[in-house]
Amino acid sequence: MLKLALTSGAVLLAVGLIGAVGFLIVGCGLHRPIPYVQRAGETREPDASSSHTFLAGAEQSRYEGDLPRVRRVAGDLEASAEYSQGQYRSGVCRVPTPLPQGYPPPTPPGAIEVKEYPAVRRAGVGSKLPPDWGMNLAFWPLFHHIKRREIAMTAPVEVSYEGLSAPRASQPSDWTMYFLYRTRELGPEGLDPQDTRVLVEDVPPMTVIAIGMQGPYRLDAVKAGVAALRDWLASQSEWEEAGQVRALFYNGPEVRAASKWFEVQLPVRRRSGE
Repeated sequence: MLKLALTSGAVLLAVGLIGAVGFLIVGCGLHRPIPYVQRAGETREPDASSSHTFLAGAEQSRYEGDLPRVRRVAGDLEASAEYSQGQYRSGVCRVPTPLPQGYPPPTPPGAIEVKEYPAVRRAGVGSKLPPDWGMNLAFWPLFHHIKRREIAMTAPVEVSYEGLSAPRASQPSDWTMYFLYRTRELGPEGLDPQDTRVLVEDVPPMTVIAIGMQGPYRLDAVKAGVAALRDWLASQSEWEEAGQVRALFYNGPEVRAASKWFEVQLPVRRRSGE
């Protein structure tokens, strides 16, 4: 009986220690992100002028009204992302969650596109933890933030990878997860007073080169997407890389890993003289 009691006590102690370590990881592993305006001064962020000269002439024929402008430039030229019954579809991939107002459709897996994005308001939490499992921790402060503000979830969840744009970089030096507001009227900018790790900020319009992807949300897949995008950038003379790597993850844990839809993006701007 005494032996059983001692064994049970050891198990409870181990569980308590594991819980304490987990609490410390969550508390110490997440931090307030670097504001966009500060990062824009340190890196070659895309300028807003590219959005006014993106497409011309016949290239505009694919787009009507106020739809964002998107140009398929490489990869699977026949892949499509159809909108039907309230969700985007491409093969087995689905996105049933609304996108922020004015956002272009997800890039189909296998396709490479140049895309324009409008300004957006977003809430972010930063971390230096390995992103493959650290993203699970960063999700919860952001989820509680939108819950407190009674804001509905949107897709995608954005992750920006600091330092992954450096030559031969294998790991980001820092990364930030963002939940995107559907409209800017849903809540004010600034720190969340109930969790100052969460920063709400506006980011200006940008142009990106994007590759659509399908499968588990892992850093290795993001790096494979970056390599494909850089191969395309090296093959042409119109656009150049102009910012940090980012990924847009469209599905939650309810979708099996093999069917998850995401895209990897590099901000770009026109080369000088273009």
